Amino acid sequence: MKKILLSLCFLTASFAAFAQLPTVGIKGGVNFATLHATVDGVSGSGNSGSLTTFNVGAFVDFKFGNVSLQPALNFTGKGGSSNFDIDAQSGSKVKLYYLQVPVNVVYHVPAVVGEFYFGAGPYVGVGVSGSGKDGQGNSEDVKFGSGAEELKRTDVGANAIVGFKFKTGFLINANYDLGLTNITNVDGIKLTNRVFGVSVGYAF
Repeated sequence: MKKILLSLCFLTASFAAFAQLPTVGIKGGVNFATLHATVDGVSGSGNSGSLTTFNVGAFVDFKFGNVSLQPALNFTGKGGSSNFDIDAQSGSKVKLYYLQVPVNVVYHVPAVVGEFYFGAGPYVGVGVSGSGKDGQGNSEDVKFGSGAEELKRTDVGANAIVGFKFKTGFLINANYDLGLTNITNVDGIKLTNRVFGVSVGYAF
């Protein structure tokens, strides 16, 4: 019995030595979004103009040594713009807003005043709202569904992040979202999201 108790104590102590309490953080910043399109029967592909929007969210970082698993919940803006409308002053714009869950595997590199980090992983986004505006100023809400005039609600893709976290908890972060699923229901057209984001935040 004594050996069993000692073994249990040793295992408990070993677990406590390796386990680290998760870090909870918040982030917010600016997005530069584009829509990437390919059309059946047309060689090549193209991007829309960039649309400036925003991102805000929270994350949890489960750290194991220098590697961590970092799921997050973000409210993020996507979409694109174009200045090819005839007689357009501001061009057409499509703004899309998603609740998005990325799950990144992150590697941490210690530094004197904090740590560098970089990572990647998949994300799943659910469209919650959106709006479109043409070059003449006419606007309408974006609808999600399966109809030809609607956009698919789910966006799935890959996410990459890089940043620096100071010992105080303040962090600077950049991310890139590469949409992999077609968000339009129009036959012969594939439309995917692309987003580059810059944010600041704080890890508690």
